[in-house]
Amino acid sequence: MTYAIQELVVRHVSPLDTAEITGLVADAMWDGPVARWLHPDPMARRRNAPRYFEIFVEHAVQYGEVYGTTDETGRMDGVALWFPLTSMIPPPADYDRRVKEAAEDATDRVHQLDAALDADHPLEPHHYLAFLAVRPSRQNRGVGSALLDRHHARLDRAGIPAYLEANDPRNRDLYLRHGYQVRSVIELPDGPPLWAMWRKPMV
Repeated sequence: MTYAIQELVVRHVSPLDTAEITGLVADAMWDGPVARWLHPDPMARRRNAPRYFEIFVEHAVQYGEVYGTTDETGRMDGVALWFPLTSMIPPPADYDRRVKEAAEDATDRVHQLDAALDADHPLEPHHYLAFLAVRPSRQNRGVGSALLDRHHARLDRAGIPAYLEANDPRNRDLYLRHGYQVRSVIELPDGPPLWAMWRKPMV
């Protein structure tokens, strides 16, 4: 099965598009292993997820590359947020305040997560896949693979490696099938493992 890939972001996206991307990422990510570790309360987690993910979506819209897939009705069903770390990118604007507002009493755990991810992040120039999100009702249909293939083709032509953190074994195995290798396992305090993964360009 093939999917129509539309490059949603080069630089500027309207607020409506940003909101749609944020909603999709929140729907896909709010109940994952890391999200549950960040905030065990499902009601608070679901309520706060859009505000938390909005920080990264807006940052990707400004400094990254965002790809999306749409279903037969034109509704977005998958999105990939990449950051080209081949040059310096500033941190998200007003990050600490926005995290505190979004995470509430999970703020300390967000900072623990950030520190753990930063400690393992490679220094070599690469493209970083911050989020690959597929609407729950559309998962296991090849949407994520289509999004990966779209950007990997560009990276391979340019000879640029890729990096990501997988947050559960199923995602890890998907990335292994797409040429990634596990570099290390990131351990969160009393939390789930994350797999730091690196993909060399395929020539």
